[in-house]
Amino acid sequence: MSEGRVASPAVGVLDGKRALVTGGAAGIGAATAALLAREGATVGILDRAAPDGDLAFTADVRDADAVAAAVHAFVAAAGGIDILVNNAGTGDLRPLHEVDDKLWHRLIDVNLTGTFHGMRAAIPLMLEAGGGVVVNNASLSGLLPTRNEAAYSAAKAGVIALTRSGALEYGPTVRVNCVAPGHIRTPLTAVWDQFPDAFAPIADALPLHRIGEADEVARVILFLASDASSYVTGQTIVVDGGASLPQAGTDAALAQLVERFST
Repeated sequence: MSEGRVASPAVGVLDGKRALVTGGAAGIGAATAALLAREGATVGILDRAAPDGDLAFTADVRDADAVAAAVHAFVAAAGGIDILVNNAGTGDLRPLHEVDDKLWHRLIDVNLTGTFHGMRAAIPLMLEAGGGVVVNNASLSGLLPTRNEAAYSAAKAGVIALTRSGALEYGPTVRVNCVAPGHIRTPLTAVWDQFPDAFAPIADALPLHRIGEADEVARVILFLASDASSYVTGQTIVVDGGASLPQAGTDAALAQLVERFST
């Protein structure tokens, strides 16, 4: 640095913003909360097992009153809410006919109704304040259902529809978008590490040849939460390493055939 010049302090893209992340204690939620904070936002976490802290709130997203109370408590503590990231979710793997009523309602209530509860609580406050951004976490399964995830896929498809409805109803004051992650390494996918031989073909079939990381989804959420996406609303951004490309799995098999018959 030349003499007499003073270095400017680092400026985050979310300086002065207030963001609340549901399901923010682990996985994509924790990665998102950490990244938003690094970019200057005042970040609160809402989770069933929220860590200690002034801006950590313990609530089950299935409980509408608890979510509303947590959102209002965050607003009181932070002075407002500019960004809501609806990330809380849960999954299960089993054939559709083996999904009983209790499991069905848990998957729908956590993934879809929980997102609805967050939006219903936060959006009126954003409208009153003159602006805000909502980013919902859907799933690639909401666009392209996978085997034995019927209830989960239905819930996530609902999140995508809810996102589009929110964008229609609340623009231009509030922008509403969502991300649709594919195969991402999180605590919910820890089973992959227990059975590496069974899940290795997934990574091999992806054009990027690897499983994604939580912070890679978080960076897309940051984009949607920031002014960099100021003309983006009602959209679903897929973060899947190319898994949704047509015939991605077939391409891998055909590549092996080509190699076999060309030698």
